[in-house]
Amino acid sequence: MTCPCRIHSDQPDVSYEQCCKPLHQGEKAASAEALMRSRYSAFALGLEQYLLTSWHPDTRPQSLSFDDSADWKRLEIIRAEDNGESGEVHFKAWFKEEDQWQLLEETSLFFNIDGHWYYHSGDYRPQTLKPGRNDSCPCGSGKKFKKCCG
Repeated sequence: MTCPCRIHSDQPDVSYEQCCKPLHQGEKAASAEALMRSRYSAFALGLEQYLLTSWHPDTRPQSLSFDDSADWKRLEIIRAEDNGESGEVHFKAWFKEEDQWQLLEETSLFFNIDGHWYYHSGDYRPQTLKPGRNDSCPCGSGKKFKKCCG
C-alpha cells in the first residue's frame, strides 16, 4: 500500500511500511516534517491514539472527536524547517467529506522533547472547495475533475 502521506507527491511509490508505519508503531520521527506526515497518515488511517500520543502534552486534548467520514486524498508540504528543538511545517491537505471537497491549510508548530517530536499547535485555515468539471482534480491526479473524482 502506498503511504497516505505520499499519494500524488514527488515520491508516490513509497510504501506505508517504509514510511509512516514505523512511526505509528513507536519509532521516533527524525524531523518535524516526518512527524507531520505521520500525523496526516494517522488521520487518513483513523489512528486516533497515535494522534493523541504525538500531541504536545501542554496542548493535547483529552480525546478526539474523530470523524471517520473524511476521505483524505492528498498532502502537499509547502515549507518545513526545524532546528532540532522546534519546527514549523506549512502544508495543505485535501479531503472529501460527505461529497464535499475540503482544503485544510495550516502552519503547524512542533517541539522536540527528549528526542521525540510533538505537534503543539497550528493556524487552522479550512476551506470548502467547489471544483468545476474541467478544473484539475483536487486529489492531485493531474486529470480533469470530471474524469477523476467528479
